[in-house]
Amino acid sequence: MNRIRLSAAGFLLFYLINSQVLAEHSDGVVRVKSMHSVSVTIDKLESALKNKGMTIFKRVSHSAGAAKVGLELRPTELMIFGNPKVGSPLMQCQQLAALDLPQKALVYEDEKGQVWLAYNDPKYIANRHNVSGCDDVVNKIANALNNFSRAATQ
Repeated sequence: MNRIRLSAAGFLLFYLINSQVLAEHSDGVVRVKSMHSVSVTIDKLESALKNKGMTIFKRVSHSAGAAKVGLELRPTELMIFGNPKVGSPLMQCQQLAALDLPQKALVYEDEKGQVWLAYNDPKYIANRHNVSGCDDVVNKIANALNNFSRAATQ
């Protein structure tokens, strides 16, 4: 009887932990913890993107923008990037996906001092725009973003 209770408790704990993880990502944002500062993380991201032939459209320091108007903001930088070879096939599947392109990655320091790299989950974007029949394209984008985020955060 105790074994059954212990197994049930273990299963419940596993379920609660995993449902919390899903709840954290239900907003369609992938968050990756960085071992570096915001500036080092965004520099590493930019380097990884350029090395793979991605175009950097803009690097935005939201912290610097806030400072210009007398406001304080923890370190927060946005990278806007893309490549027509990757994004155009997704737009061919569903042009409305262009609302979420080019890709963006946000690197920020949270209230505890932890640095994060965040980006929109391509699968969430595909679902948002009812993209169908393009799983290979969506998976390719997801894998690329995963690789870029690992290169920047480790």
